[in-house]
Amino acid sequence: MLTSMAGLKLPGGIEPEEFDYFHEQIAHEEISRLGTPGFVDAIGAGYVISIAPILHFGTDVMRQQIAPLIIMGQKRSCLAISEPAAGSDVAGMLTTAKKTPDGKHYIVNGTKKWITNGTFCDYFVTAVRTGDKPGAKGISLLLISRDDAGDGFETKPIKTSYASSAGTSYIVMEDVKVPVENLMGVENRGFECIMFNFNHERWFIVAMVLALQRILLEECFKWCNQRKVFGASLMTQPVIREKLARMVGSVEAAYSWLEAITFQMCRMDFKTQQTELGGPIALLKYQTTRVSHLVADDAVQIFGGRAITATGMGKVVERFQRTYKFGSILGGSEEIMADLGIRQSMRSFPKNAKL
Repeated sequence: MLTSMAGLKLPGGIEPEEFDYFHEQIAHEEISRLGTPGFVDAIGAGYVISIAPILHFGTDVMRQQIAPLIIMGQKRSCLAISEPAAGSDVAGMLTTAKKTPDGKHYIVNGTKKWITNGTFCDYFVTAVRTGDKPGAKGISLLLISRDDAGDGFETKPIKTSYASSAGTSYIVMEDVKVPVENLMGVENRGFECIMFNFNHERWFIVAMVLALQRILLEECFKWCNQRKVFGASLMTQPVIREKLARMVGSVEAAYSWLEAITFQMCRMDFKTQQTELGGPIALLKYQTTRVSHLVADDAVQIFGGRAITATGMGKVVERFQRTYKFGSILGGSEEIMADLGIRQSMRSFPKNAKL
Protein backbone atom coordinates (compact mmCIF):
# COMPACT_ATOMS: atom_id res chain seq x y z
CA MET A 1 0.00 0.00 0.00
CA LEU A 2 1.20 3.52 -0.74
CA THR A 3 2.49 5.06 2.50
CA SER A 4 1.07 8.44 1.54
CA MET A 5 -2.42 6.88 1.29
CA ALA A 6 -2.42 4.94 4.56
CA GLY A 7 -5.80 5.05 6.27
CA LEU A 8 -7.69 5.71 3.05
CA LYS A 9 -11.20 4.22 3.05
CA LEU A 10 -12.61 2.85 -0.18
CA PRO A 11 -16.32 2.91 -1.16
CA GLY A 12 -18.33 0.40 0.82
CA GLY A 13 -15.92 0.59 3.75
CA ILE A 14 -13.45 -1.79 2.08
CA GLU A 15 -9.95 -1.69 3.51
CA PRO A 16 -7.33 -1.05 0.79
CA GLU A 17 -5.48 -4.28 1.62
CA GLU A 18 -8.74 -6.25 1.15
CA PHE A 19 -9.47 -4.79 -2.28
CA ASP A 20 -9.04 -7.50 -4.92
CA TYR A 21 -9.72 -8.03 -8.63
CA PHE A 22 -13.37 -8.94 -8.04
CA HIS A 23 -13.92 -5.55 -6.39
CA GLU A 24 -12.24 -3.90 -9.35
CA GLN A 25 -14.27 -5.94 -11.84
CA ILE A 26 -17.52 -4.86 -10.17
CA ALA A 27 -16.41 -1.21 -10.31
CA HIS A 28 -15.69 -1.46 -14.05
CA GLU A 29 -19.01 -3.19 -14.70
CA GLU A 30 -21.08 -0.65 -12.78
CA ILE A 31 -19.41 2.30 -14.48
CA SER A 32 -19.93 0.63 -17.86
CA ARG A 33 -23.65 0.27 -17.10
CA LEU A 34 -23.98 3.99 -17.77
CA GLY A 35 -24.22 2.85 -21.37
CA THR A 36 -22.18 5.78 -22.69
CA PRO A 37 -18.80 4.37 -23.86
CA GLY A 38 -17.18 7.71 -24.67
CA PHE A 39 -18.08 9.30 -21.35
CA VAL A 40 -17.17 6.13 -19.44
CA ASP A 41 -13.72 6.14 -21.03
CA ALA A 42 -13.42 9.82 -20.12
CA ILE A 43 -13.96 8.99 -16.46
CA GLY A 44 -10.85 6.89 -16.26
CA ALA A 45 -9.91 4.49 -19.07
CA GLY A 46 -6.52 6.14 -19.50
CA TYR A 47 -5.96 6.10 -15.75
CA VAL A 48 -6.88 2.43 -15.36
CA ILE A 49 -4.37 1.24 -17.98
CA SER A 50 -1.57 3.65 -16.99
CA ILE A 51 -1.58 3.59 -13.18
CA ALA A 52 -0.59 -0.11 -13.07
CA PRO A 53 2.78 0.38 -14.81
CA ILE A 54 3.46 3.42 -12.59
CA LEU A 55 2.90 1.29 -9.49
CA HIS A 56 4.69 -1.81 -10.75
CA PHE A 57 7.57 -0.35 -12.76
CA GLY A 58 7.86 3.26 -11.60
CA THR A 59 10.45 4.67 -9.22
CA ASP A 60 9.77 5.26 -5.53
CA VAL A 61 9.15 8.94 -6.30
CA MET A 62 6.55 8.00 -8.93
CA ARG A 63 4.81 5.55 -6.62
CA GLN A 64 4.81 7.70 -3.49
CA GLN A 65 4.38 11.21 -4.89
CA ILE A 66 2.74 11.00 -8.31
CA ALA A 67 0.55 7.88 -8.07
CA PRO A 68 -1.51 9.14 -5.08
CA LEU A 69 -2.34 12.35 -6.96
CA ILE A 70 -3.58 10.28 -9.90
CA ILE A 71 -5.52 7.80 -7.76
CA MET A 72 -7.27 10.62 -5.89
CA GLY A 73 -8.21 12.34 -9.16
CA GLN A 74 -6.06 15.42 -8.61
CA LYS A 75 -3.99 14.55 -11.70
CA ARG A 76 -4.77 12.50 -14.81
CA SER A 77 -2.61 9.90 -16.55
CA CYS A 78 -2.79 7.89 -19.77
CA LEU A 79 -0.91 5.21 -21.69
CA ALA A 80 0.84 6.40 -24.87
CA ILE A 81 1.86 3.32 -26.88
CA SER A 82 0.10 3.29 -30.27
CA GLU A 83 1.48 5.24 -33.20
CA PRO A 84 0.29 6.02 -36.74
CA ALA A 85 2.53 3.24 -38.07
CA ALA A 86 2.40 0.84 -35.10
CA GLY A 87 -0.80 -0.32 -33.39
CA SER A 88 -0.92 -3.97 -32.38
CA ASP A 89 2.64 -4.24 -33.70
CA VAL A 90 4.11 -2.50 -30.65
CA ALA A 91 7.66 -3.55 -31.54
CA GLY A 92 7.37 -1.56 -34.76
CA MET A 93 7.05 1.80 -33.00
CA LEU A 94 9.23 4.67 -34.25
CA THR A 95 9.27 7.28 -31.44
CA THR A 96 12.86 7.76 -30.28
CA ALA A 97 14.49 8.86 -27.02
CA LYS A 98 18.19 9.71 -27.26
CA LYS A 99 20.31 10.59 -24.24
CA THR A 100 21.98 13.98 -24.04
CA PRO A 101 25.82 14.02 -23.98
CA ASP A 102 25.79 14.53 -20.20
CA GLY A 103 23.49 11.54 -19.75
CA LYS A 104 20.98 13.49 -17.65
CA HIS A 105 18.06 13.66 -20.09
CA TYR A 106 16.35 11.86 -22.94
CA ILE A 107 15.38 13.85 -26.04
CA VAL A 108 12.10 12.43 -27.31
CA ASN A 109 10.89 12.76 -30.90
CA GLY A 110 7.88 11.08 -32.47
CA THR A 111 4.11 10.80 -32.51
CA LYS A 112 1.44 8.80 -30.72
CA LYS A 113 -2.12 8.26 -31.96
CA TRP A 114 -5.50 7.13 -30.56
CA ILE A 115 -4.34 7.85 -27.00
CA THR A 116 -7.43 7.69 -24.76
CA ASN A 117 -7.68 10.69 -22.38
CA GLY A 118 -4.50 12.19 -23.85
CA THR A 119 -6.20 15.50 -24.63
CA PHE A 120 -6.52 16.42 -20.96
CA CYS A 121 -3.92 14.28 -19.15
CA ASP A 122 -1.06 15.51 -16.96
CA TYR A 123 1.16 12.40 -17.14
CA PHE A 124 1.89 10.11 -20.08
CA VAL A 125 3.32 6.60 -19.68
CA THR A 126 5.11 6.66 -23.01
CA ALA A 127 6.79 3.92 -25.04
CA VAL A 128 9.97 5.10 -26.75
CA ARG A 129 12.85 3.55 -28.64
CA THR A 130 16.09 4.01 -26.68
CA GLY A 131 18.13 1.26 -28.37
CA ASP A 132 19.65 1.20 -31.83
CA LYS A 133 18.29 -2.22 -32.78
CA PRO A 134 14.84 -2.58 -34.37
CA GLY A 135 12.15 -4.67 -32.71
CA ALA A 136 11.27 -5.22 -29.09
CA LYS A 137 14.72 -5.15 -27.49
CA GLY A 138 15.34 -1.41 -27.74
CA ILE A 139 12.06 -0.14 -26.26
CA SER A 140 11.77 1.71 -22.92
CA LEU A 141 9.01 3.35 -20.90
CA LEU A 142 9.19 6.99 -19.83
CA LEU A 143 6.81 8.96 -17.62
CA ILE A 144 6.39 12.31 -19.35
CA SER A 145 4.88 15.25 -17.47
CA ARG A 146 2.95 17.72 -19.59
CA ASP A 147 3.95 20.58 -17.29
CA ASP A 148 7.65 19.81 -17.72
CA ALA A 149 7.64 18.79 -21.39
CA GLY A 150 7.76 22.29 -22.85
CA ASP A 151 6.44 23.66 -26.15
CA GLY A 152 7.60 20.61 -28.11
CA PHE A 153 4.86 18.49 -26.55
CA GLU A 154 1.42 18.90 -28.10
CA THR A 155 -1.84 16.94 -27.91
CA LYS A 156 -4.59 17.26 -30.51
CA PRO A 157 -8.11 15.81 -30.23
CA ILE A 158 -9.17 13.04 -32.61
CA LYS A 159 -12.82 12.62 -33.58
CA THR A 160 -13.82 8.96 -33.31
CA SER A 161 -17.06 6.97 -33.61
CA TYR A 162 -17.98 7.65 -30.00
CA ALA A 163 -18.06 10.79 -27.83
CA SER A 164 -15.26 13.35 -27.96
CA SER A 165 -15.43 13.44 -24.14
CA ALA A 166 -13.04 10.45 -24.13
CA GLY A 167 -10.26 12.87 -25.05
CA THR A 168 -8.78 10.59 -27.72
CA SER A 169 -5.64 12.33 -28.91
CA TYR A 170 -2.82 12.62 -31.38
CA ILE A 171 0.44 13.49 -29.64
CA VAL A 172 3.38 15.24 -31.26
CA MET A 173 6.75 15.31 -29.47
CA GLU A 174 9.56 17.42 -30.91
CA ASP A 175 12.82 17.53 -28.94
CA VAL A 176 11.01 16.97 -25.65
CA LYS A 177 13.54 16.86 -22.80
CA VAL A 178 12.76 14.19 -20.19
CA PRO A 179 14.94 13.57 -17.07
CA VAL A 180 16.53 10.11 -16.97
CA GLU A 181 14.90 9.72 -13.53
CA ASN A 182 11.60 9.38 -15.42
CA LEU A 183 12.64 6.00 -16.83
CA MET A 184 10.26 3.23 -15.77
CA GLY A 185 11.81 -0.19 -15.30
CA VAL A 186 15.06 -1.01 -17.09
CA GLU A 187 16.30 0.80 -20.19
CA ASN A 188 15.70 -1.18 -23.40
CA ARG A 189 13.45 -3.63 -21.54
CA GLY A 190 10.25 -1.62 -21.64
CA PHE A 191 8.61 -4.07 -24.04
CA GLU A 192 8.34 -6.57 -21.19
CA CYS A 193 6.60 -3.94 -19.05
CA ILE A 194 4.18 -3.18 -21.87
CA MET A 195 3.34 -6.86 -22.35
CA PHE A 196 2.86 -7.32 -18.59
CA ASN A 197 0.47 -4.38 -18.53
CA PHE A 198 -1.56 -5.61 -21.51
CA ASN A 199 -3.09 -8.45 -19.46
CA HIS A 200 -4.77 -6.04 -17.04
CA GLU A 201 -5.82 -3.71 -19.85
CA ARG A 202 -7.44 -6.52 -21.82
CA TRP A 203 -9.14 -7.93 -18.73
CA PHE A 204 -10.51 -4.46 -17.95
CA ILE A 205 -11.82 -4.09 -21.53
CA VAL A 206 -13.56 -7.47 -21.29
CA ALA A 207 -15.29 -6.51 -18.03
CA MET A 208 -16.55 -3.25 -19.53
CA VAL A 209 -17.71 -4.84 -22.80
CA LEU A 210 -19.55 -7.71 -21.11
CA ALA A 211 -21.37 -5.26 -18.84
CA LEU A 212 -22.56 -3.39 -21.93
CA GLN A 213 -23.66 -6.64 -23.55
CA ARG A 214 -25.76 -7.44 -20.49
CA ILE A 215 -27.36 -4.00 -20.69
CA LEU A 216 -28.31 -4.73 -24.30
CA LEU A 217 -29.85 -8.04 -23.25
CA GLU A 218 -31.95 -6.24 -20.65
CA GLU A 219 -33.07 -3.66 -23.21
CA CYS A 220 -34.00 -6.42 -25.68
CA PHE A 221 -36.05 -8.36 -23.12
CA LYS A 222 -37.95 -5.22 -22.07
CA TRP A 223 -38.60 -4.24 -25.67
CA CYS A 224 -39.75 -7.73 -26.69
CA ASN A 225 -42.11 -7.76 -23.73
CA GLN A 226 -43.80 -4.45 -24.60
CA ARG A 227 -43.63 -4.34 -28.39
CA LYS A 228 -46.79 -5.61 -30.11
CA VAL A 229 -46.60 -7.25 -33.54
CA PHE A 230 -49.38 -9.05 -35.36
CA GLY A 231 -51.61 -8.56 -32.35
CA ALA A 232 -49.26 -10.10 -29.78
CA SER A 233 -46.07 -9.42 -27.86
CA LEU A 234 -42.84 -9.63 -29.85
CA MET A 235 -41.74 -12.26 -27.32
CA THR A 236 -44.33 -14.67 -28.74
CA GLN A 237 -42.35 -14.95 -31.97
CA PRO A 238 -40.14 -18.09 -32.03
CA VAL A 239 -37.52 -16.39 -34.22
CA ILE A 240 -37.14 -13.65 -31.59
CA ARG A 241 -36.81 -16.12 -28.73
CA GLU A 242 -34.12 -17.94 -30.72
CA LYS A 243 -32.18 -14.68 -31.09
CA LEU A 244 -32.46 -13.99 -27.37
CA ALA A 245 -31.34 -17.53 -26.51
CA ARG A 246 -28.28 -17.19 -28.72
CA MET A 247 -27.42 -13.83 -27.18
CA VAL A 248 -27.90 -14.97 -23.58
CA GLY A 249 -25.94 -18.19 -24.08
CA SER A 250 -23.01 -16.38 -25.68
CA VAL A 251 -22.85 -13.52 -23.17
CA GLU A 252 -23.19 -15.67 -20.06
CA ALA A 253 -20.60 -18.18 -21.28
CA ALA A 254 -18.08 -15.35 -21.78
CA TYR A 255 -18.99 -13.86 -18.41
CA SER A 256 -18.40 -17.18 -16.64
CA TRP A 257 -14.98 -17.32 -18.28
CA LEU A 258 -14.26 -13.78 -17.07
CA GLU A 259 -15.12 -14.73 -13.48
CA ALA A 260 -12.89 -17.82 -13.69
CA ILE A 261 -9.94 -15.71 -14.84
CA THR A 262 -10.64 -13.04 -12.19
CA PHE A 263 -10.58 -15.79 -9.56
CA GLN A 264 -7.17 -16.94 -10.83
CA MET A 265 -5.86 -13.35 -10.83
CA CYS A 266 -6.80 -13.02 -7.16
CA ARG A 267 -4.63 -16.03 -6.35
CA MET A 268 -1.57 -15.22 -8.43
CA ASP A 269 1.08 -12.58 -7.94
CA PHE A 270 1.55 -10.03 -10.72
CA LYS A 271 4.46 -11.86 -12.36
CA THR A 272 2.72 -15.24 -12.37
CA GLN A 273 -0.35 -13.68 -13.99
CA GLN A 274 1.75 -12.54 -16.92
CA THR A 275 3.20 -15.97 -17.61
CA GLU A 276 0.09 -18.06 -16.93
CA LEU A 277 -2.85 -15.88 -17.99
CA GLY A 278 -1.60 -14.02 -21.06
CA GLY A 279 -3.03 -16.58 -23.45
CA PRO A 280 -6.38 -17.17 -21.70
CA ILE A 281 -7.04 -13.43 -21.33
CA ALA A 282 -6.21 -12.86 -25.00
CA LEU A 283 -8.64 -15.61 -26.05
CA LEU A 284 -11.30 -14.29 -23.67
CA LYS A 285 -11.00 -10.83 -25.22
CA TYR A 286 -11.24 -12.36 -28.68
CA GLN A 287 -14.35 -14.34 -27.71
CA THR A 288 -15.96 -11.38 -25.95
CA THR A 289 -15.59 -9.01 -28.90
CA ARG A 290 -16.91 -11.69 -31.26
CA VAL A 291 -19.94 -11.97 -28.98
CA SER A 292 -20.32 -8.18 -29.24
CA HIS A 293 -20.74 -8.58 -32.99
CA LEU A 294 -23.48 -11.17 -32.50
CA VAL A 295 -25.25 -9.17 -29.80
CA ALA A 296 -25.14 -5.92 -31.78
CA ASP A 297 -26.47 -7.64 -34.90
CA ASP A 298 -29.37 -9.40 -33.19
CA ALA A 299 -30.27 -6.40 -31.01
CA VAL A 300 -30.52 -4.18 -34.10
CA GLN A 301 -32.81 -6.69 -35.80
CA ILE A 302 -35.01 -6.87 -32.70
CA PHE A 303 -35.32 -3.08 -32.33
CA GLY A 304 -35.57 -2.34 -36.05
CA GLY A 305 -35.57 1.35 -36.97
CA ARG A 306 -35.19 2.40 -33.35
CA ALA A 307 -31.75 0.72 -33.29
CA ILE A 308 -30.46 3.19 -35.87
CA THR A 309 -31.99 6.21 -34.16
CA ALA A 310 -29.72 8.11 -31.76
CA THR A 311 -32.56 9.10 -29.42
CA GLY A 312 -35.63 7.43 -27.99
CA MET A 313 -36.24 3.86 -26.85
CA GLY A 314 -33.48 2.36 -29.01
CA LYS A 315 -30.70 4.79 -28.10
CA VAL A 316 -28.75 2.25 -26.03
CA VAL A 317 -28.73 -0.24 -28.91
CA GLU A 318 -27.81 2.47 -31.42
CA ARG A 319 -24.89 3.56 -29.25
CA PHE A 320 -23.64 0.01 -28.88
CA GLN A 321 -23.88 -0.95 -32.55
CA ARG A 322 -21.98 2.23 -33.47
CA THR A 323 -19.16 1.77 -30.97
CA TYR A 324 -18.77 -1.94 -30.15
CA LYS A 325 -15.81 -2.36 -32.52
CA PHE A 326 -13.66 -0.27 -30.15
CA GLY A 327 -13.30 -3.35 -27.94
CA SER A 328 -12.08 -5.47 -30.84
CA ILE A 329 -9.28 -3.01 -31.66
CA LEU A 330 -8.14 -1.33 -28.43
CA GLY A 331 -5.66 -3.32 -26.35
CA GLY A 332 -4.86 -5.58 -29.31
CA SER A 333 -6.93 -6.54 -32.35
CA GLU A 334 -9.00 -9.72 -32.50
CA GLU A 335 -6.56 -11.30 -34.93
CA ILE A 336 -3.61 -10.62 -32.63
CA MET A 337 -5.57 -11.94 -29.61
CA ALA A 338 -6.50 -15.18 -31.36
CA ASP A 339 -2.96 -15.78 -32.55
CA LEU A 340 -1.41 -14.92 -29.17
CA GLY A 341 -3.77 -17.22 -27.30
CA ILE A 342 -2.96 -20.24 -29.45
CA ARG A 343 0.77 -19.50 -29.52
CA GLN A 344 0.82 -19.28 -25.72
CA SER A 345 -1.03 -22.59 -25.37
CA MET A 346 1.43 -24.30 -27.72
CA ARG A 347 4.33 -23.45 -25.40
CA SER A 348 3.23 -26.12 -22.95
CA PHE A 349 1.71 -28.47 -25.52
CA PRO A 350 3.60 -31.82 -25.76
CA LYS A 351 5.87 -31.72 -28.81
CA ASN A 352 5.28 -35.41 -29.53
CA ALA A 353 1.49 -35.32 -29.16
CA LYS A 354 -0.36 -37.09 -32.00
CA LEU A 355 -3.38 -39.25 -32.68
